Amino acid sequence: MLRQTFAILLLAVGVCLGAAQAQQAPDDEDIFARTLDEASPYYYPSLMMRYRAGDTTLTATDYYYLYYGYAFSENYRPLRPIKAEDDMLAVLERINQDSIRYEDMEAVIRCADEVMRSDPFSPRNLNFLVYAYGTIGDTLNERINYDRLTKVLATIGASGTGRSEKSPLHVLRFEHAADWLAARGKTVLKRLVVSRSAEYVTVANEQGRPESKGYYFDFSRVFRHPEEMPKQKQRWQINDIPLEKNQ
Repeated sequence: MLRQTFAILLLAVGVCLGAAQAQQAPDDEDIFARTLDEASPYYYPSLMMRYRAGDTTLTATDYYYLYYGYAFSENYRPLRPIKAEDDMLAVLERINQDSIRYEDMEAVIRCADEVMRSDPFSPRNLNFLVYAYGTIGDTLNERINYDRLTKVLATIGASGTGRSEKSPLHVLRFEHAADWLAARGKTVLKRLVVSRSAEYVTVANEQGRPESKGYYFDFSRVFRHPEEMPKQKQRWQINDIPLEKNQ
């Protein structure tokens, strides 16, 4: 339900993905060094402060270090459930699209702000912020979160072609892969583990028809935290999505 709502709202806010950036697979050693260096323009605390303040002048390069640099943050816990996401779902399920109330949008914003504490770059969550702020007429925060959303999606899209195992799209969470696909009118049908760090995802288009070619995603950063994976899901099953190990 939440994933379907995300796709619907993307159409509502009209996300423009813009021109493709030059593709660059994340260099973890470089990212770690630069985001740790106080003299670097990509020093992480400074970048994150600007991001949280709603700085729309952050560049594509800034976002590259912001997004992938978060993997080295103490707050990065990609397998830990986020309660506020469940709270968000409850709010969205009770909203009457024919008569949207101001207080419902305020509740969406409160939940989304809480989600950002654990997952500041969730495309789905940023999209909900765009929608909620736009609905109540707060054009400043609508524009700030639209800028965040489009730049996060562009950052993921610039990390690889996604069309081969040698050039996967790199994401920080399993959900980000589904969100990136949803922004392109595609939904996840099946995930096939092809290595200890990558999966091949088959997709369906907006009409629900399976596409002949899917996408490769690199989840190596997620797999650095196996201790947080619920025990009943350690057999290649994440977030209730069964995964098939490639033999």
